[in-house]
Amino acid sequence: MKIAVITDSSSNLSLDFINQKENLKMTPLMISYDGEFYRDLIEVDYETVYKKLDETKVTTSLPSLEDFDQAVNDLKKAGYTDILVITISSGLSGTYNGFNTASKTYEGINLHMYDSKTLSYALGYMVEKALESIEEGKSIPRIIADLNQLRYEDSVALFTVETLKYLRQGGRIGKVEGTIGELLRVKPVIYVSDEGVYETLTKGFGISRALISMRKEVANKLGNDLIDVTIHYGNNLETAKGLETKIKSEFNVNKVQLVELTPVLGIHTGPQMIAIIAKRH
Repeated sequence: MKIAVITDSSSNLSLDFINQKENLKMTPLMISYDGEFYRDLIEVDYETVYKKLDETKVTTSLPSLEDFDQAVNDLKKAGYTDILVITISSGLSGTYNGFNTASKTYEGINLHMYDSKTLSYALGYMVEKALESIEEGKSIPRIIADLNQLRYEDSVALFTVETLKYLRQGGRIGKVEGTIGELLRVKPVIYVSDEGVYETLTKGFGISRALISMRKEVANKLGNDLIDVTIHYGNNLETAKGLETKIKSEFNVNKVQLVELTPVLGIHTGPQMIAIIAKRH
């Protein structure tokens, strides 16, 4: 058995990382504005997307099935017998369902679908975990068990936004409350539930309070364990740097990385977002 992984660009993995892995393919989600479609990360950049958000209608859609087909066939030609397809939550995108339907049409290679029920580097960490498990010679069922452990027991993913406007516009508001909260500068702390949709965990008066609540939740979930942390940001790098300093002083940290949120996700959060993705090392 020779196993490869396919994911989508919502995993927020860098192109450098993806290109270094022979058994990893990334299918970019699509971004549309001014009548044209662009591949996330590959054909559009952060600055352009954030500029366009307030100038015109910007929408997102699932990856091209042609890109998925190309990825599968490239891996098949390279001698892989099995592909683990790890996607953005089916509760936030049609990607899983689209790939799942397509997966049944291939012969000569086995496709195994996994709905991460999450996104951003929470998904990225799962892809990294799958690759590590493959290196260790684990079977597909064992790898999936590892992913379930990471997703539901060993990680936490939270974010807050300056405004809920963009989540509403993109239809991704889920169970997040807060129409009146914006008038009161109340910021929601949002997580992706086990069902894979956005929900409000708590609220804070202003971004600073929301970030305090997020760090408390990380402590509640992961305690004093050695952790790896990813901080996502939009066009607010200084806020992310300040958060990095606090996390390093408050937690038992193995590694903290600051990662700009991929454009296709930034469309739904807006540029003033901040996220903490943490996992047991």
